[in-house]
Amino acid sequence: MALGFGHKSAEAPNDITPESTQEKGTNFTDDKAYGDFAGNVDSAENGGRGGKRSRRMNRIDRPNGQSIAGQGGLSNDSDTDASVSIGKQLELEAGNAIKYRTCSWQKTAALLFSEYICLAIMSFPYSYSVLGLVPGLILTVVVAGLVLYTSLIVWEFCLRHPEVKDVCDIGQMLFWNQKWAWYFTAIMFLLNNTFIQGFHCLVGAKYLNTMTNGGLCTIGFSAIMAVISFVCSLPRTFCALARIATFSAFFTFVSVLLATIFAGIEPHPKGYPAMGEVVVLIVPAAGTTFVAGMNAFMNISYTFIGQITIPSFIAEMKEPKDFPKALWAVTIAEVILFSLVGAIIYAYTGTNYNTAPAFGSLGNELYLKVSFSFMIPTLIFLGVLYASVSARFLFFRFFGGTKHMTSHTVVGWAGWAGILAVTWVCAFIIAEVIPFFADLLSLMSSLFDSFFGFIFWGVAYLRMRRADYGAGFVTSRGAKSITGAVFNVILILIGLLFLTAGTYASVQSIIDGYNSASFGGPFSCASNGL
Repeated sequence: MALGFGHKSAEAPNDITPESTQEKGTNFTDDKAYGDFAGNVDSAENGGRGGKRSRRMNRIDRPNGQSIAGQGGLSNDSDTDASVSIGKQLELEAGNAIKYRTCSWQKTAALLFSEYICLAIMSFPYSYSVLGLVPGLILTVVVAGLVLYTSLIVWEFCLRHPEVKDVCDIGQMLFWNQKWAWYFTAIMFLLNNTFIQGFHCLVGAKYLNTMTNGGLCTIGFSAIMAVISFVCSLPRTFCALARIATFSAFFTFVSVLLATIFAGIEPHPKGYPAMGEVVVLIVPAAGTTFVAGMNAFMNISYTFIGQITIPSFIAEMKEPKDFPKALWAVTIAEVILFSLVGAIIYAYTGTNYNTAPAFGSLGNELYLKVSFSFMIPTLIFLGVLYASVSARFLFFRFFGGTKHMTSHTVVGWAGWAGILAVTWVCAFIIAEVIPFFADLLSLMSSLFDSFFGFIFWGVAYLRMRRADYGAGFVTSRGAKSITGAVFNVILILIGLLFLTAGTYASVQSIIDGYNSASFGGPFSCASNGL
């Protein structure tokens, strides 16, 4: 993943001099300006893995807001890089009762593992059944590589702009500090997170219905999940949530491992032999529709795409330069686990007996309930993680620069709990009102992940390279510059593919669902268990 992350020479390009960047507050060669990272940042060309060369990194613009540790709300024209550096933030937080920059890279890795090692793994066998085993495995590796690359771009952007608190700050900076860009990003950000929370209310109800054989109205089970999730969301910092995240990721791993073993040792999948012998496809079946293939591909992509949370995580790291350690750890684990679980379960359940999630393919009810039960921590925690990210975003806007952010005040805790309560009530209502919720979630993902997964980061790369090398950045370093620019334009085009073809496939799936009368009604008590 070395495309476009080249080493910058000490000599500045002709149209960007040290003097001009210093005037704009963007010269990161000054220790005081850059804080802990001056002259010691591993270049992303080396993947952040101990590269010995360092290079100067310029801002794309002046700070558009103060950091988490800032005490005065929004910044003004007098703000400099020194006022938002990591060192300054740690200094400002030193005497606070609530400190935010406290996460080690190991704790950040735990948060990433809990975000990515989740129930969605159990839909990979379905994707492979539609795409064919070989194309499915190839796409798994390709998508993982693209997300790794774009995540490194996010990391580099956050190093250049230490005051960034979340992806909404980045959205505004990318589009020339226009306020409409902040609002546009904020709306997508909150909707995306709230729908994911709603999805976990619904899946939690599915689990409880499965365990109790429909022992309570599904609405009641969804409400129970929302209340439990609200309580688990109360910790204010990611450092505190990291402990729960470790627990969640571990039990998810046990869950999918058990499901994979059970699929292999039971004589036949659920429903056998009603649809004949198990059929495993190496390539897609003849007649596979574009909508089916696109939905299967998007399902793989959505599982990997999670860059929306990365700026929030980095904003609470003690040493943001260590983020690639966490990123590489989770990416390697993802590729191995997703590929093995998807391929092995598909091999034993085939195209004709496959369900999503794959727990439903297990013919032995005990096997199904035991393996599915180990998934309950992540059914709760992943919704909790996105709720915390949203609440954090809103809380910092409402209470930024006040004592309620940094001290244990009644107003602060009441505000935090109130924001969380509103997000969970909205999530519960959304999950119950919309009868085609799963398809709507796919639609939202198509609309939002196109930006948060690809478009934003292709634009970020181009703007950062222009800040470093001037208007001629596309050719300033020869083939390396050209390759990097072309590759990131392709990333933007991939995002547009998600936005157009992905949205079309999601909408068509909703239409097909209505035509086949496969959707239930809003606020239904009918069991949705496996």
